[in-house]
Amino acid sequence: MITVASLFSVAVFAPLLGALVTGLLGRVIGDPISRIVSVGLMVVSAGCAVAALWFGLAASAQAVAVPVSTWVQAGGFHAAWTLRFDTLSASMVTMVSCVSMLIHLYSVGYMSHEKNPVHRFFAYLSLFTFAMLMLVTSDNLIQLFFGWEGVGLASYLLIGYWYDRPSAVAAAIKAFIVNRIADLFFMVGIALLFLLFGTVSYDNIFATVPEHVGASYRLFGTSFPAFEVIGVLLFIGAMGKSAQLFFHTWLPDAMEGPTPVSALIHAATMVTAGVFLLARMSPLMEFAPVAKGLVVVIGASTCFFAATVGLVQPDIKRTIAYSTCSQLGYMFVAAGFGFYQGAMFHLTTHAFFKALLFLSAGSVIHALHDEQDMFRMGGLARKLPVTCAVMWIGSLALGAIPPFAGWWSKDAIIDGAWMAGGGLGGFAWTLCTAVAFLTALYSWRLLFLVFHGRPRVPELHDHAHESGPVILLPLLVLAVGAAFGGWLLRPWYIGEHQAAFWNGSIFNAPDNHVLATLEHTQGLIALVPTILSFLGVAVAFVCYMLKPEIPAQLARSMRPLYLFLLNKWYFDELYDRLFVRPYRALARLLWHVGDETVIDGVPRGLARLTVGGSSGIVRIQTGSIAVYAFTMLIGLVVLLSTFLLVR
Repeated sequence: MITVASLFSVAVFAPLLGALVTGLLGRVIGDPISRIVSVGLMVVSAGCAVAALWFGLAASAQAVAVPVSTWVQAGGFHAAWTLRFDTLSASMVTMVSCVSMLIHLYSVGYMSHEKNPVHRFFAYLSLFTFAMLMLVTSDNLIQLFFGWEGVGLASYLLIGYWYDRPSAVAAAIKAFIVNRIADLFFMVGIALLFLLFGTVSYDNIFATVPEHVGASYRLFGTSFPAFEVIGVLLFIGAMGKSAQLFFHTWLPDAMEGPTPVSALIHAATMVTAGVFLLARMSPLMEFAPVAKGLVVVIGASTCFFAATVGLVQPDIKRTIAYSTCSQLGYMFVAAGFGFYQGAMFHLTTHAFFKALLFLSAGSVIHALHDEQDMFRMGGLARKLPVTCAVMWIGSLALGAIPPFAGWWSKDAIIDGAWMAGGGLGGFAWTLCTAVAFLTALYSWRLLFLVFHGRPRVPELHDHAHESGPVILLPLLVLAVGAAFGGWLLRPWYIGEHQAAFWNGSIFNAPDNHVLATLEHTQGLIALVPTILSFLGVAVAFVCYMLKPEIPAQLARSMRPLYLFLLNKWYFDELYDRLFVRPYRALARLLWHVGDETVIDGVPRGLARLTVGGSSGIVRIQTGSIAVYAFTMLIGLVVLLSTFLLVR
């Protein structure tokens, strides 16, 4: 008998099977079979995930534990390998598996001209998907950390897939190191959770949260609330995975990987892990108001920072990458106000339109023989009509133009910030509303530079051609989600059915009324973000279609500001001076002084002393019996003198 638990298990483990088959047997079965196996198992995963979510909702069951095996058993510590089925995990599994399935299918066409065998690429994609599924279906913190590190490893492998390119290798290492720094804080947070609650199981932790509300830690003679400390540490871990301000520098460099990798990382996996973490830990975060306030400040600041940088980027993929960073800021703003349902709503709609935008950008790059500079494009609408149409749909969703998907979820978050009130609410609402204008501006800047106006490099334009059906089919499917996903999902995620839909998988404290007051947002306040979005489109039309000389004039007249934005607020240069150069200097000092002088120098000095001593002794070996007798006499005198002195 097929059960929800069995469907759920197949959805999670089918990508693992695909990774093992293509990774271990790819050379034997060849690339064509590897592609079929990988894509076929992802289709199975997506189908089972949709079925499990559908039947699970119909049953209206509480969280169900699907045991897999005993994992860690050390003394009194026990951590089982168990899949947690509830609405939060099931909705994430459905989103991840469906988007990943489309990206797998797209990769068949996109990587068809790759000179090297691509079975390794498909193995990495499937491994990445499995690691993310393990993260979102975890039933305890140890299993969560396993999936957390798994997506970090898989991202390193995928970003550096073209390992013969120094830029790709550097980007992969950068992503790995930046995430490891944030993960250190995350590990400390998990350790403190275990020390406080004596367990790593979600159910056991959440059930005893009220008993530990007053707990505190003493550090440097000061007492800190335990939940605040843990909440901040968990959030710093989330900042690394979700590329929030100060830990964002790896995200644009991740564009060095193939475009399907960019889509998978930015739309469905890895960057959404931090948002999921806060939603999963909502029973604890609701009792950490200071930590939640920090989430709002960082989220709103990231939202604004990334949008300003996206305004001036010449690279098509980097522009979309900074939009991901900005949209993640919206999700964290929602989570910081306790509006976890809104954060998950925007996470889901964002998966549709962001995957669509990245894959559409890949279609453009594929048509232009790997050209990514938007200022070398132009007039491609006639050459790539389908790609142009779906990218318009994705941009309409990203720019929050009604009634496309992004409008439903992003405006709900902005309204939630306003209804939260206070200084924090005003700060978040102001920045998020301003970003609505900036998002529309850089989105239509991309569209006008790439698809409209005159061709800037005629030879590129002349050789451009529309992609094949294997590439276009996933784009058309995602375009449907970007167009109608918000309207279809709103009643379930934040509307009248949200309580029954989430069914206790997300916790809101009794004094958290953001979701309940969402519908009472004043009419004009609710319209402001939409008005600014349309204004952003209009400004982009004037600057890049009617008066294309305006951007260049602004760049010249405000050159310091232009360079500040073009160089991403100089974060990379600042980190290079503060961390990279001192670290290299210290490493060089330890190398030359510690390693060469001390560690290697002591054995070498002893060796030289031994050689020198043996050379002196060799001189005594003259072959003369008289010299030997005289030497023995001297030794006897020394021995007798020493004996007499000791006595």
